[in-house]
Amino acid sequence: MGLRIAIVNSSSFGRRFPEHIERLERLGQVERVRVAGDCHGEELAEALAPFDVAISSVTPFFDAEFFERKRDLRLIARHGIGYNNVDVEAAAACGCVVTIVSAEIERDAVAEGSVALLMDVMRHVSDSHVAASEGRWADRAQFVGAGLSHKVAGIIGCGNIGSRVAEILGGGFDMEVLACDPVRRDEWAGAHGVSYVSLDELLERADVVSMNASLNETSVGLLGASAFARMRRGAYVVNCARADLVDQDAMLAALDEGVVAGYATDVMHDEPPAADHPYLHHPKVLATTHISAYTVECLKDMGDKCVADVERLVAGEAPVNAVTPA
Repeated sequence: MGLRIAIVNSSSFGRRFPEHIERLERLGQVERVRVAGDCHGEELAEALAPFDVAISSVTPFFDAEFFERKRDLRLIARHGIGYNNVDVEAAAACGCVVTIVSAEIERDAVAEGSVALLMDVMRHVSDSHVAASEGRWADRAQFVGAGLSHKVAGIIGCGNIGSRVAEILGGGFDMEVLACDPVRRDEWAGAHGVSYVSLDELLERADVVSMNASLNETSVGLLGASAFARMRRGAYVVNCARADLVDQDAMLAALDEGVVAGYATDVMHDEPPAADHPYLHHPKVLATTHISAYTVECLKDMGDKCVADVERLVAGEAPVNAVTPA
């Protein structure tokens, strides 16, 4: 019968490119498994009890309790570049390999998605579309927006994707670009006119802020009340990285007080969020359904990588881009 392979919480894997499913079916039985976004531990272990391999979205949460109860999972292939929903040490202790997509695969797609969301929330594109579809053309004066050109952009997390956002905003809109990142790449920064600054300086000067940091114990709630207290009034914020980089209550207060003029987010703590989630009903928030990597080019390469991970497992070959400790 071969492997039993679960496609977990991914609405895109194998949809646009059915050949990805066909390749997996040559290796075993493939099933789609949908659980709550915050599913973890015993509940998740029960849902995945029959499976040997999981190809997983950004949710659910493969925590230590999950691995205590599901010790025979052989591979988690993340359909993406992040893995903060997997306890990699607990996985390794059970002999489960965790792999991720190569960073460059998502670079252009997510960076372009970040800029698209930023422009949408600044220019009220989606709001105007709703008005047009409802025949409210006389309301167009309500959709006066703000421009990007010649302003100051702040990139929080200037690695793989953040650096591409910096290149687009600096080169495409003649913006002054400030970057805050513990890792400095001075040669790249010099070539693209990017200045490394402290977080405080970035917040004080930036007209727009792009969140591109990885999520870890030092970055949870990075944009919180103290950060908003330093932020330039009327700034716009876009987040296509991880929801928990931003303290939700502090963001809502900053929006209501006018510190933040608009917040565009492609990520939520729980996906999908509850229908009454405050972001979904706030007039200054543009929330999208985690689509920043959704280009045909990116999805093709992401799917190829995940399928290849399973094929290498079956062939007894070493994994590529494994994040599990050796």
